[in-house]
Amino acid sequence: MIIFTYDKTFEGLLTCLFDAYAGKVFPDVLQEETSLLPLFYDGVYSIVSDPTKAERVWKGLQKKLSPTALTMLSASWLADGFPERDMLLFRVMHKAIDAPKTIELNFGDADVLQLSRIYKQVRYERMRVIQFVRFQKSADETYFAAFEPQHNVLPLTIDHFQNRFAGQKWLIYDMNRQYGYYYDLKSVSEITITDKGTPLLKGILDDQSMAEDERLFQKLWKTYFKAIAIKERTNPRKHRQDMPVRYWKYLIEKQ
Repeated sequence: MIIFTYDKTFEGLLTCLFDAYAGKVFPDVLQEETSLLPLFYDGVYSIVSDPTKAERVWKGLQKKLSPTALTMLSASWLADGFPERDMLLFRVMHKAIDAPKTIELNFGDADVLQLSRIYKQVRYERMRVIQFVRFQKSADETYFAAFEPQHNVLPLTIDHFQNRFAGQKWLIYDMNRQYGYYYDLKSVSEITITDKGTPLLKGILDDQSMAEDERLFQKLWKTYFKAIAIKERTNPRKHRQDMPVRYWKYLIEKQ
């Protein structure tokens, strides 16, 4: 068994692929640098992330795969709940480079099929974040929204929010992964909130943290939400399917 250890970044994964071809040794296991090694193995190779090597691999993949397939690769990297996700991506990229023609529609290949299923989950989660965003206006005029997405999809939503809300400062925060993105009307930057006492970490602003008119707007939104509901057509099961319960915690209309 051949083990590659690396820093568990996408750039590091591409570097693993470059070094595998360069050394003509391909891993059976990809493992984080700090993880304990198994009792038995044939060799361990420590891979250091190299942006130049990663870029060369990506350019090689661009010759073999369509932009859609490349998006599948990069987006699927953000999926959680798949312990061997990186090894799956490694195998797909390896096959794509070696194949005489594109493999992206070869769903008879178990790895290609699994990648498409993972990407589908990530894509749906991205859309849910966009659909269920509920900004709260804070006292300093920054619009704040909190999420606990199943997958690490916030990076996939930033272009949408920057284009859609270009005229206001906003902060979108992943409460599970403890990071977010802040837009200051000029650029977007990744941030981590280190002050454990801040009301932002509760996900819902308290009265002191809200802008003066925010409570009124929240009341109006709840009234509108109730007014458009048709009691005779209430379908709780369909409602939970379209609006997963895990998002209710930060939806104003569910408070």
